[in-house]
Amino acid sequence: MTASATKVAIIGTGNIGTDLLMKLRASASMEVACFAGIDPGSSGIARARDLGVPVSTDGIDGVLECEDVRIVFDATSAGAHRAHAPRLEAAGKLAVDLTPAHLGPLVVPAVNLHEHLGAPNVNLITCGGQATIPIVHALSRVSPLRYAEMVSTISSRSAGPGTRQNIDEFTRTTSGALQEVGGAAEGKAIMILNPADPPILMGNTLFAVPTDPEIDEDALRRSVDEMVEQVSRYVPGYRLKTPLVIDRQWTPWGETPVIIVMLQVEGAGDFLPPYAGNLDIMTSAARQVGERWVQAEREGLVAA
Repeated sequence: MTASATKVAIIGTGNIGTDLLMKLRASASMEVACFAGIDPGSSGIARARDLGVPVSTDGIDGVLECEDVRIVFDATSAGAHRAHAPRLEAAGKLAVDLTPAHLGPLVVPAVNLHEHLGAPNVNLITCGGQATIPIVHALSRVSPLRYAEMVSTISSRSAGPGTRQNIDEFTRTTSGALQEVGGAAEGKAIMILNPADPPILMGNTLFAVPTDPEIDEDALRRSVDEMVEQVSRYVPGYRLKTPLVIDRQWTPWGETPVIIVMLQVEGAGDFLPPYAGNLDIMTSAARQVGERWVQAEREGLVAA
């Protein structure tokens, strides 16, 4: 942290908020000036206090009292963010939404962050969206996709109350984002909570059907490999589980190539265990958005 670090706040003191706190404390460009929740007995509040981070149990009100905060990361729930968003915008603060509320533009840092640096509220979709949308984009820029389906499997241990509360929003928001951000003509999202012990790492399987049955397989593989490398710069545990597979199958559109991509996300272990890659990819994406926004402001690309 430097004297010129941009002051930021986090709302939500659960698993995601606490992991994000640990990541932002390691940032040279941002300083957490307020870690806010509504539960005085929160273990996240206790941890932040022990680390010397200013805390508040007044939720959004506590954040708005910090006038010098420029960026607010919302790690609560979709319903709570819908109440927070207009107040943050009125206060002139950039909101980075880690819930599937979908109020602002949908953003995946490796795909379209550059298009929305001036937006007052950006939405990070979902963990499954952050994992699979980059691959959908990588495929569609080579060969347009008529359909993309993702199945995200996470350890039930890494699915806290907020994740479970947001499952319906997860499905709707991720399905739409496969189209809006990824570029598929139609999208479908499925989440599976796996109770296995020991816990599994986050796994994502993507099935994609190209519009044109004649595809350049080598170009598709190169595009996917390039995207995996790009995402792994800010999510180090992001990787292909197996090489890309192209299989000709019978689909609702007839016999056509089906592209299958299997991904794995291992958490960095900043606060949560490595199996919680579903949470790690969200907090890593949030940090990337914050750092890129601070850089753009300093370069004069967005209004200070």
